[in-house]
Amino acid sequence: MTDFVYHSPTKVVFGRDAENRTGELVREQGGHRVLLHYGGGSVQRTGLLDRIRRSLEAAGVSWTELGGVVPNPRLSLIRRGIEQGRAEGVDFLLAVGGGSVIDSSKAIAYGMANAGDVWDFFLRRRKAEACLPLGAVVTMAAAGSELSASCVITNEEGRLKLGYTSDLARPRFAVMNPALTVTVPPYQTACGCVDVLMHTMERWFYHSGGMELTAGFAEGLLRTVMRHALILRDHPDNYASRAEVLWASALSHNGLTGCGTDGGDWACHKLEHELSGLFDVAHGAGLSAIWGSWARFVYPCNLERFVSFATRVMSVPRGDDEETALRGIAAMEDFFRSIHMPTTLTELGVRPTDAEIRLMAEKCYAGFGGPVGKIKPLNIDDLESIYRSAR
Repeated sequence: MTDFVYHSPTKVVFGRDAENRTGELVREQGGHRVLLHYGGGSVQRTGLLDRIRRSLEAAGVSWTELGGVVPNPRLSLIRRGIEQGRAEGVDFLLAVGGGSVIDSSKAIAYGMANAGDVWDFFLRRRKAEACLPLGAVVTMAAAGSELSASCVITNEEGRLKLGYTSDLARPRFAVMNPALTVTVPPYQTACGCVDVLMHTMERWFYHSGGMELTAGFAEGLLRTVMRHALILRDHPDNYASRAEVLWASALSHNGLTGCGTDGGDWACHKLEHELSGLFDVAHGAGLSAIWGSWARFVYPCNLERFVSFATRVMSVPRGDDEETALRGIAAMEDFFRSIHMPTTLTELGVRPTDAEIRLMAEKCYAGFGGPVGKIKPLNIDDLESIYRSAR
């Protein structure tokens, strides 16, 4: 077992009509002037934004608004939000949306609370000393940003997609009504389920440490999400399944399933960030497209963890260790296909040239600051090999 510190301070309000409590939650955290941050489309069509506005008004909270967040949230909008927030005297960020909106809000909150360019934190040139408080009304089960310490944004200049992690940015509260996720289209629902799975799988495939209890949490989460992803494929309005996946989304990325380990591998996320940074693909689909290639490249370096994954999570009968590990990898790819997710770059609709593959490998290595991952630390040639075999 590896020593650890577990910190998850976010207050969760979960259930039907939970969004109607947003105003009182903002006031509870000392907020008076809110930057209401969102994407567009569904939060307006469904009337969610109007309900949030009424809740803020009833609580005596004033607000200013900034919409327009897109998947792989853009630095340019974040910079605009920082300027708007400062000009309007904002003291609290309120994200209404999925992971992209919450990540964009975190970046704005960093920028408002610290001098200089917010992009410096993502380039690791300096560390954030403060962060404006924020809360989230969650509309999609995927990133788990509502309970996590991390955020990922994209700089349009150079198509750089980078993350930054600090407990300073953990939301003060997360409002989670499963009914709000029913309007998420089937493809995005499946992408979200993959993202939830991968946040725990990245932690499952660690190099050292481990606790039986943590592994049990992770196993239960993975099996639950796979079961309910199949239900949502066929019955997208199933409230119970929406609730299971939404709660799993939050728990998959708040650190719980990594307690007692070295933190997990995370190479797949880094590999995918370059895919979505360059080609603007959906994050979950990019993860499913690259995972099998990564797994077959690294599994001999910790065969035990892959055998455990195959037998405990994928229910593969145990035989020869190598054969069992490979069957577990294949079983996960079969599951991805069953929810209509890609397992190759071609299925993803991406056909990178040799030069683009080399560029992604170099950017992945540079962005990580050296060899990528824990199971097998990957150099540039290794990363290039994984991209190539994923085609």
